[in-house]
Amino acid sequence: MRKLNRITVVGASLAGLRAVQALRREGFEGELMLIGAEAHTPYNRPPLSKSVLQGDDDVSLPGAEELGEDWLRGRLAVSLDPTGKVVTLDDGSAVRYDGLVIATGARPRRLADHPEGVHTLRTIEDSLALRAELNAGHQRVVVIGGGFIGGEVASTAQALGHQVTLVDSAPHPMLTAFGADTARWLAQHHRSNGVELISGTRVVGFEGGPRVTAVRLSDGRSIPADLVVAGMGVTPNTEWLESSGLTLNDGVVCDATLYAQGASDIVAAGDVVRWPHGLYGDALVRVEHWSNANDQGTVAALNLLAGPENAKPFADLPSFATHVHGARIQSAGLPHLADEAMLVAGAFEEGRFAVGLARNGVLVGAVAVNSPKDLIRLKRGITSGSPLGAVPA
Repeated sequence: MRKLNRITVVGASLAGLRAVQALRREGFEGELMLIGAEAHTPYNRPPLSKSVLQGDDDVSLPGAEELGEDWLRGRLAVSLDPTGKVVTLDDGSAVRYDGLVIATGARPRRLADHPEGVHTLRTIEDSLALRAELNAGHQRVVVIGGGFIGGEVASTAQALGHQVTLVDSAPHPMLTAFGADTARWLAQHHRSNGVELISGTRVVGFEGGPRVTAVRLSDGRSIPADLVVAGMGVTPNTEWLESSGLTLNDGVVCDATLYAQGASDIVAAGDVVRWPHGLYGDALVRVEHWSNANDQGTVAALNLLAGPENAKPFADLPSFATHVHGARIQSAGLPHLADEAMLVAGAFEEGRFAVGLARNGVLVGAVAVNSPKDLIRLKRGITSGSPLGAVPA
């Protein structure tokens, strides 16, 4: 372990928390500063689009209670000076460091001019505000975007008795994330559970004022809405780094060990980092899933302590899980890289199946619906570089 006197972690969500825990567990004895934009102790975000909307307020994140009160909450980082090793905060204060962990996450994309009744979902406040609106009896809910947030919100709102319309720009929801076969199944799954699905068109604006009454589509249609949830993906929070000289390209560009490109004292973790993945020919990837932030926070912190010369590459297999209308959907790897897919277990019409996805005949991704054991063997195949037709038993 190299000698560092002061480590600063910017971002107090999952990746930042795991970095702090790893530093303490490894015996770091210097000064440790955690800076968080929210006033809350770090909490679990996946329940925000599911159980919290249904009335369950448990978003506890194991280990968060260990932080106590000895950290900066409700403070935004606004700039970074890598030469002087200083992070400047929104109140003008300067925080110095010998080692820095960037874990500032991402924020939801927004359309311009959101009227009242249009929501995004990222924080606990967002979820509670949306829950209050759902409980107020607004019956016509339009969800923009069929990704995992949009799909979960559509599923939850429908289960609560609302009339739900899901608008997605792709031919089928989660087409890139799951591949054509599973995306086609998911589209039918939404429809068979009472969600009106409008595919292949975009929302271009809103009607009404001050409260939304409809959404306007790119094909000229207008869809009535009492409540709108925009789930159009996220943008990494890197604006505060624009004058830092760090390489930014859809995130903080890092090397395989999560060190910011060209830096020997700065690492990054979670939704904000883009790095070359060893399982995929060092293709630059940015992964927004819970498991990635959970694991990267730890590895980034340990690599910071080890120093660049002793740091270990981060090449964990990306994985993701969601529940939509009662179905458990899991994915692994990078299905969007695939040029071929094959059903390896179950049947689409039964709602239990697993699909292997390959590029040049070699497994690069997998999707399983209500079939967790099949996903496990497909994950083994991805990590071992198995051909699509030779999935491990």
